[in-house]
Amino acid sequence: MLDISKIRAITLDLDDTLWPIWPTIERAEKALTTWLGQQAPGAAAVFADPHARLEVRKHVARTQPDIAHDLSALRRESIRLALHRADEDTGLAEPAFEIFFAERMRVELFHDARPALAFLAARFPLVALSNGNADVGRVGLGEFFVAGLSASEFGVGKPDPRIFHAAAASAGVAADAVLHVGDDAALDVLGGLGAGMQTVWVNRTEHLWTHDVYPHETVATLSELCDLLQAVPVRP
Repeated sequence: MLDISKIRAITLDLDDTLWPIWPTIERAEKALTTWLGQQAPGAAAVFADPHARLEVRKHVARTQPDIAHDLSALRRESIRLALHRADEDTGLAEPAFEIFFAERMRVELFHDARPALAFLAARFPLVALSNGNADVGRVGLGEFFVAGLSASEFGVGKPDPRIFHAAAASAGVAADAVLHVGDDAALDVLGGLGAGMQTVWVNRTEHLWTHDVYPHETVATLSELCDLLQAVPVRP
């Protein structure tokens, strides 16, 4: 059970917590393949084939483990490798990535996300905490957050406690004064608990909990999270 009196800040996961990620990625993949089809058809054929695309990505992650945490770098280097294998201009990797990334920022929020963010931001400093590469400013939610940390920028991702502690520091509070909210049982809940935070599991699809330790609360929507925090007054 949550101890609401201890919460001084909230860290929030992004992908699949505020918006569904796979429709966004599918649109971005399509935009990338279409653009490459006009500029580099050999590389486009790789990205049009899910198996070939995955093989390229795995090769990059295996041969460049130092960027395995950085989804932007993985994507960029995967494009570069596909261009190289097709004997096409590897200088196209950067503009191709920008095509993908611009579409990746066009997210479609869950219906409860914006009202919940407004509610929460009125009561707590909010910090975005993601292993993905979304930018809350570019997706149109920057007004609600005091800071944002991603694995790409920080150098390690969830469930490493260091990124949780850095997020707490960016809000100006200790880790045990933070409530972390996210959809991933291992990365968000176990990671947050391991960092000394209270946690809320956002379980929109009725997954079963399979771990030995439990979140402080489970909600099906962000509206339910707001209901849990209804007694918290608006900040002056």
